Amino acid sequence: MAKNKFVSDYQINTSKKVIYPYLSTASGLSQWFADDVIINEDKAYNFIYDGEDHFARPTIMRINHHVKFEFFDPSDEEGGDDDPSYIEFRLDENELTQTFYLRVIDYGDTYDQQEQQDIWEGLISSLKEIIGG
Repeated sequence: MAKNKFVSDYQINTSKKVIYPYLSTASGLSQWFADDVIINEDKAYNFIYDGEDHFARPTIMRINHHVKFEFFDPSDEEGGDDDPSYIEFRLDENELTQTFYLRVIDYGDTYDQQEQQDIWEGLISSLKEIIGG
């Protein structure tokens, strides 16, 4: 199946220190991103939504700046998807306006662009409600 790269920026009215735990911890992610998030003994994250497990490894964790999770199939003994799906969160600040933005990069199986936009707007809306931003 072809993969699509979705990139969108969302203005967030809070500090990086407040939002970062919601992007990087199991408890934070389970509040807005997935039905539940569990970290196993291998430090792999299990994102559970719609009753399905989605396993990912954190490949970038820059405190208060950048988080990236690469998805993998735990039953694949070879460990080898040469082009893994991933989700990435970047926190950027507009120096001129002092405004914070959350950049979402979602690389994975192709969805309709409008459908993906709607999904992320709903997720970000939930996140903003939780953090008050």
